[in-house]
Amino acid sequence: MHDSKQEAAISKKRLKAIIGGSIGNLVEWYDWYAYAAFTIYFSSSFFPDDNHTVQLLKTAAIFAVGFFMRPLGGYVFGLLGDRVGRKKSMMFSVLLMSFGSLLIAFAPTYHQVGVWASMILLLARLLQGLSVGGEYGVSATYLSEMATPTRRGFYSSFQYVTLIGGQLLALGIQLLMQKVLLSDAEIKDWGWRIPFLIGAILALIALYLRRHLQETKAFETQEQQFQHAKASLAVLLMYPRELLTVVGLTLGGTLAFYTYSTYMQKFLVNTVELSNEDATLITFLALFIFACLQPVFGLLSDIVGRKPLLLGFGILGTLCTYPLLSTLQNTQDKWQAFGLILFSLMIVSGYTSINAVVKAELFPARIRALGVGLPYALTVALFGGSAEYLALWLKDIGHENYFYGYITGCIAISLFVYLFMQDTKHTSILDKEPNG
Repeated sequence: MHDSKQEAAISKKRLKAIIGGSIGNLVEWYDWYAYAAFTIYFSSSFFPDDNHTVQLLKTAAIFAVGFFMRPLGGYVFGLLGDRVGRKKSMMFSVLLMSFGSLLIAFAPTYHQVGVWASMILLLARLLQGLSVGGEYGVSATYLSEMATPTRRGFYSSFQYVTLIGGQLLALGIQLLMQKVLLSDAEIKDWGWRIPFLIGAILALIALYLRRHLQETKAFETQEQQFQHAKASLAVLLMYPRELLTVVGLTLGGTLAFYTYSTYMQKFLVNTVELSNEDATLITFLALFIFACLQPVFGLLSDIVGRKPLLLGFGILGTLCTYPLLSTLQNTQDKWQAFGLILFSLMIVSGYTSINAVVKAELFPARIRALGVGLPYALTVALFGGSAEYLALWLKDIGHENYFYGYITGCIAISLFVYLFMQDTKHTSILDKEPNG
């Protein structure tokens, strides 16, 4: 009787930790995606130009530059996570995101201060890029270490549930503003500042939740064992195979994910020529279903293994990406567009639902946060972060279809990695460490 009560208490503690960590992750990604969701409204405030594609191109460039801070964030916060704890590192990252959001919320426009407006926007995105770059590796590590051994895929899938949830929250606020609260002109004039102010407030709530999280047993155990040999880049380089595996795992998946999530809203407006409101609604509905699919795919990986899901994404992504995007480009029906995007996101779920746990299962606790975060952030910076800019640039020069081939090629490279890697469900280093 006593043992069952103790197990229930432990389970309750783990659940509280998973929820607390996930909510913090949601706030981080809400702030990050608010920029992407409201770009169509505030681009003219920072880059006056008669060509709407050029305005979007310039704001997309700043979006991409923000990604290039992510490797630094992955390094700094990964080291913090491995040296002083997962909990403290996650607290620091959410504070930094809050500051970046406040900067955007109160940034002056180009007509008020000229080019300085663009510089302030750039600074805010650099800070947010640093924060999000650190968030991924540490939260992936935390969720994987807190999960029960037989349900790691399920628990860790909530990283993408909350990641997508952040985007849904941003889009939901946008829909509310579009349909109920403000006119299109009011959003373009000043309403776009509201979501960034909300993000800063939400970050303070996340900070409170993260202050009350438990540290993982895996970190506490390794801290005692390796207190004289702290995590460092030199230690990380002792795992070259694992590092290259993370890069190969991430390459196609991150490009596909950012194409069908962040860039898709602009694609629907700028290429398919749907209204801002229809594009927002379609994106919101597709991403909501996508978020609900993550735990299902995560649970499936706990039953059949991680590798079958990755292979499913790699094969279907390689075969279907070009025809899906070509068909979407030429569709004139918004619900057909919705169906095509949803099918694409179902394919991508084979990667997104389990990529965090697969990477965490490759590294020992002493270097896990850095090992997961740094190579992932480098790959996302080069491929995920540049996806939107590259797509808009190719459209501007009249070769948008080249982008479809580029995505296909990158997924094919990842498929090659999936074919030859071991299934981490059966070889997980986490199995040798205390969990919870």
